[in-house]
Amino acid sequence: MAQSVAQPTATPTAVPAKLPIGAIVPWAVFFGVLMLVLLYFVGAEQGATSLVSGENVHEWVHDARHLLGFPCH
Repeated sequence: MAQSVAQPTATPTAVPAKLPIGAIVPWAVFFGVLMLVLLYFVGAEQGATSLVSGENVHEWVHDARHLLGFPCH
């Protein structure tokens, strides 16, 4: 009985896809602005800088304020 030997095959190397910087910049700006708006509502939306009247925003982000270390009362 003859023995068969498997011949090694060439394994393809992974080549990372090139992502143009022009495709990343709009998304980076969008998420940067989104994070700044979120930080404003969590950290500063009460008192003199309030854009929304009432206590609704404060109540929605109350626990997030404490988690991030912002004083609120």
